Amino acid sequence: MFIGGCITILFFILITRIFWVQVVNASFWTAEAKKTWSTTVDLKPVRGTIFDRNMRALAVDAPAYTVAVNPKRIHELKLETQIAARLSKILNKPEAEMMTLVTAKNKDGDYYVQREVKPEGWMIDQPLGDKVSAYIDELKDKVGKNADVGIYLMKESKRFYPNDELASQVLGYMDKDGNAKMGLESFFDKDLAGAAGSISYEKDRKGYKLPSADEIYKPEKDGKNLVLTIDENIQHFTQKALKEVYDKYQPVSATAIVADPRNMDILAMANMPTFNPNKYGDTKDMSSFKNNAVQSAYEPGSTFKIITLASAVQEGVFNPNELYKSGSMKVGGWTIRDHKRGGWGEITFLEGLKRSSNVAFVKLGYERLQKEKLEQYFKDFGFGQKSGIPLPGERAGTLLLDSSTAVATSSYGQGGVVVSPIQQVAGVAAVANGGKLMAPRLVKEIIDPTTNQKTVVDPKVIRQVISPETSRKVGEYLEQVVSDQKIGTGRSAYIEGYRIAGKTGTAQTAVNGKYSADKYVVSFIGYAPVEDPQVLIYVLLDQPNDKYAGGGSAAGPVFKEIMSQSLSYLNIKPSTKVNDANKDNNKNSSKSSQTANPAAIVPDLANMKLNEAKDQLTKKGITFETIGKGNKIIRQVPDKGTPLANGNRVYLITEDPKNITIPDMKGSSLRDVLEFCTLLDISYTITGEGYVVSQEITKEENQVHVNFTLAPLNHVADESKGEPPPK
Repeated sequence: MFIGGCITILFFILITRIFWVQVVNASFWTAEAKKTWSTTVDLKPVRGTIFDRNMRALAVDAPAYTVAVNPKRIHELKLETQIAARLSKILNKPEAEMMTLVTAKNKDGDYYVQREVKPEGWMIDQPLGDKVSAYIDELKDKVGKNADVGIYLMKESKRFYPNDELASQVLGYMDKDGNAKMGLESFFDKDLAGAAGSISYEKDRKGYKLPSADEIYKPEKDGKNLVLTIDENIQHFTQKALKEVYDKYQPVSATAIVADPRNMDILAMANMPTFNPNKYGDTKDMSSFKNNAVQSAYEPGSTFKIITLASAVQEGVFNPNELYKSGSMKVGGWTIRDHKRGGWGEITFLEGLKRSSNVAFVKLGYERLQKEKLEQYFKDFGFGQKSGIPLPGERAGTLLLDSSTAVATSSYGQGGVVVSPIQQVAGVAAVANGGKLMAPRLVKEIIDPTTNQKTVVDPKVIRQVISPETSRKVGEYLEQVVSDQKIGTGRSAYIEGYRIAGKTGTAQTAVNGKYSADKYVVSFIGYAPVEDPQVLIYVLLDQPNDKYAGGGSAAGPVFKEIMSQSLSYLNIKPSTKVNDANKDNNKNSSKSSQTANPAAIVPDLANMKLNEAKDQLTKKGITFETIGKGNKIIRQVPDKGTPLANGNRVYLITEDPKNITIPDMKGSSLRDVLEFCTLLDISYTITGEGYVVSQEITKEENQVHVNFTLAPLNHVADESKGEPPPK
């Protein structure tokens, strides 16, 4: 009876417990059970592509791989030493660290079943992934064809920038954790990132989906694409010219902005030093990550005289033929001097503009416009406030006209005025375009790739600052600063056949509250053609290593190089309306003032007959190759307007890309390879940098794959000269 009673009590307790679990707490335990039965797979969205204005990709998602090892499996195969040594060599990771990974154990003393190889094996690109894959296949040949050898390649994606350093501070970059850093990547992160999706379903104990299970599917939403106002070719011209002057003068930094003053589209924005967003971790100089075009502010110097001049012309206080005494003048107990001690005697205000006389502009700004009007015009031109460009970290600059001296010096761009390069560009663009201050435009369109819906970002006029007539007059005055080859401070920027308006700037740099005697910010700003301004360029060098380098001698030639290439590229014809007086001034100009021969520009050959296209390219001295058997051009690579490097060629496609074979692309640039392979839907890998020196074509399951090997331009054979290929 005692034993029976105990058993009865135990059964009562058991039944009570079962009732509690299965009835009272049923919903809780059902939910817990579903966690075991069900699984959720995250669906990652594709990050939006960033295009230039001609739909050339500047930032895209590309395949990437993460390497992982299985210490338990490697121990079973007794391959610890061999695998550690080989992966160390492939991934360039210290062998001791690799050995620690392949022999890693948990706190219970058991080998781990998976350890990722970081950072060397994290988010590696295709060529390096291919090397790891080849080693895995090599091990399988020894261990067994379908064997687990303890090394895994996990496919992922990473951000890829096809042009490396091109516009890197504008674009920004994505770190290996998938975080957007600086530039447009950061500013438009929500648009570019999209939204992750998921799929949830019930599974059996082996992980397989149950046939009758319900499925909850939340689709991922790919990120939106950005179409910029940046032109890849003009950006290339700008960075090349800026790098050359940076290497020559070794300034703290160098900045250049190219804009269309009609709508304030930013065509190029470059800074030196710069960095490669594909290899951001290799950057040693942290200043390379700073976009000085928007994140730095400087006393602008004499380029700011354009603003004072425009204000004076608008108010009717500038008479180009009026005389004044140059040299020096006193303001509030402070003597203000021209850059030439003693000045040039009694000269006209127009000559004072050409010679960049400080005294002339103090008379215009301080004496005639006076503080209230001068300060109001500065504000109306956008100074002392952010321009609104869609980039992080923009500086507003300062306007501090709190004394008579500050008012006087600000009239020629020193003392009370500190501006960012983008503000300077927006202000001078207003002078050039008929008097309209416009917000800088960097993004033209935002496109949803799912719906193809476009959000157009229209040009924005902030206010009318000066009249169109004032704009025209100021342009003619500034033109003489460049065209007058005897006394014009901007004569180094002269381009024969074009009417160029411009102004030099050389501003002393303040160090510990005092102006340095040998540290300067030198700059040049100008636009062309004067009669119809379409290109505006600003070049700034912060503290070049030559104290005698000025805005005319150092920044002017950079302006000229970018401007001449841009005018040619944009097909802006030389002007026929150059004044006779200007022609006389330039009769004896030196050879250095002539326009440099730009790179050959690819013409528009679309829909042209094959023979006509060949004739046109032959006349221009451009090498070409015909692909297909048709007699009409369906597509060309590269696109129209592309500058063609020496040894490069144009591909003329005359039939449906699906029906044509892959040509020999030796000598082609990386961009041309990407365009061509995209056009033909060809799988490819890239090894090296520069231009194609060899290509290897393979076929797997009807899928064509090409491996292109690239090398710098000086290693590419010039077949037209009969040079042998590189060894």
